[in-house]
Order: sequence, then structure tokens, then C-alpha cells
Amino acid sequence: MVENIFWLGHSSVRIDGQQVIYIDPWKLRDPKGADLILISHSHHDHLSPEDIRKIQKNDTVIITTRDCAGELSGDVRIVKPGDVVQVGEILVEAGRSYNIGKAFHPKENNWLGFVVTVMGKRIYYCGDTDLIPEMESISADIVIAPVGGTYTMNAEEAALAVNMIRPWVAIPVHYGDIVGSEKDAERFRDLCEVPVAIKQA
Repeated sequence: MVENIFWLGHSSVRIDGQQVIYIDPWKLRDPKGADLILISHSHHDHLSPEDIRKIQKNDTVIITTRDCAGELSGDVRIVKPGDVVQVGEILVEAGRSYNIGKAFHPKENNWLGFVVTVMGKRIYYCGDTDLIPEMESISADIVIAPVGGTYTMNAEEAALAVNMIRPWVAIPVHYGDIVGSEKDAERFRDLCEVPVAIKQA
């Protein structure tokens, strides 16, 4: 399953299967039609209407927050943490994503991480978040975690999250553009107690 997950740079991810899923598409270089688009929050590097237009089809479903929905059109479904949405064979569970001790991603905004169940695997996309108590109850086969620091977890904190969740593999994101570098991804890999797949954008 990990070979079906593509890191597109920064926090942008595509999952290929019977349906094509994008999460926070931004600065897309090789766009392909999406069946499902998940948008975690309204910051410009996660909500990019220009990139969404490149991949949106007539029947594309978009799942996002209330504050993002006004900039989007089509089949847009608004969710908040705790909501569950079924799209064809894909199950999407919306979870919390927020900062502790810094103001970039306030908890009260109800911004999102996602657990996506596809092809029998649970994929947890953390979103722009710190190491938060809600992660203790996450069950996932694959964790996609931000490691760049400043606005999100750094490599050490992301490794703590992964070691608590104990997926069978983890993938680092949120580095290499606005903040963070490949050294953060490597540090994350070295600290994780599970296999880590560092993807090339």
C-alpha cells in the first residue's frame, strides 16, 4: 500500500487506487483527475483553489472545513472533528489537528487531520499539528506526519507520535519548502521505532 502513496512536496499527498485521492494539493506539477480531495485547513499551502481546479472532475468529492468551503465549488462536504464520511469504497474519519503553545493552528478552528480507510488500510494524515492527546486513540496502518517544525511537530515530536500510534510504516511530510529539510525527515526516520518511507517529491 505504501507504494500507492505519493508525496508531492510540502504537505501534498496523492493516494492511487481504484479511486484517486489528493490531500492538500499544492504546487502540483503532474496533475491527474481526482475522485476525492481532502483539505485540512485554510492556510494557502493547504487550500489552493488553483491546484484543486487542475484535478477536479464533475464528480469529484471534496471534504473540508467550513472556513474552506466558501472558496470551493462542486460536491463540497463540510466536516468537523469526529465526523465520518463514506465516499464510494473510501471511509474518511475527520480528526483534530492543532497547535499547543503556539498560535498558528488554534484548536477552536476545528481544523482537520484525516484517517482514510482505503484498500483495507487505515492511513492517518496528521495535518498541521503538534503532538496532541487525541493521537493516543488513533489506530492506523500508515501515518503521514509533519516533521518540519515551527508550524507543526518537529522530527522528534513526530517520532514520539508515531511510536505511540505504532503503525507498520510512517511517511514524513511538511518539509523541503516553507520550513524543514531532508535532514528533518532523516532525523525522524532515525528516531522512529517503525519503518519509515522517505518519499521523493
